[in-house]
Amino acid sequence: MRHEALSDVSQEPILSNYYYTAILSHNIIESALAGHLSGKLGDSSLPSATLYELIMDVLTQDQEILTDVKYDLKAVKERDPACISYVQCFLNFKGFLACQAHRIVHKLWSKDRKVIALIIQNRVSEVFALDIHPGAKIGRGVMLDHATGLVIGETAVIGNNVSILHNVTLGGTGKMSGDRHPKIGDGVLIGAGTCVLGNVRIGEGAKIGAGSVVLRDVPPRTTAVGNPAKLIGGKENPIRLDKIPGLTMDHTLHISEWSDYVI
Repeated sequence: MRHEALSDVSQEPILSNYYYTAILSHNIIESALAGHLSGKLGDSSLPSATLYELIMDVLTQDQEILTDVKYDLKAVKERDPACISYVQCFLNFKGFLACQAHRIVHKLWSKDRKVIALIIQNRVSEVFALDIHPGAKIGRGVMLDHATGLVIGETAVIGNNVSILHNVTLGGTGKMSGDRHPKIGDGVLIGAGTCVLGNVRIGEGAKIGAGSVVLRDVPPRTTAVGNPAKLIGGKENPIRLDKIPGLTMDHTLHISEWSDYVI
């Protein structure tokens, strides 16, 4: 990221102070991350300097979070065609930043520091326009694309290498208490505007089309679309894709095509 930052500054010298503060003045990524997040999230009730010390304390005590951060950076760079560099993701992609802030508050939550976790989570919600409960568990290599309107409930679990677009809800049905939120397997793609409700399981490698409402389990490596969502392919429901207008048997839906196939 330092190399990319220097390149950006050479093209836009007006940004030199900003890049120095955010990236170039730091020798380690945890310091840069703590500084950037605290600058965005600090307010009168929790000043940036206090928040910086709190985030640094969490990061230095748990190196696994830093590993997750690196996997998330790589995931965004590889999966989002709008991401032109790691440094742009780190500085500007609010889905990435909100995910890292969640990793901090989840660690605080798990250590029974729930009051401070909820205060920071509320600030994250205000700044980044999404709501991830501190109790939710999120794996590594996660891409929250755009992220505006994203809602993830307290007992939700998200696996590794998952991609979630904007306006997605991983919520409860309002009819259950306790473990009441979705469990998302590794490698799942969830399209924009989707609601997954209740303690349902989305199997590994499954794809959920944009605008779908999922109320039941979705098997691994299966595609589900519609309201309520129905399977359109996979080992447990081998409906031929050539039954969908415009698709052939060997057609693979690009992420940008999901909105065309909402039922």
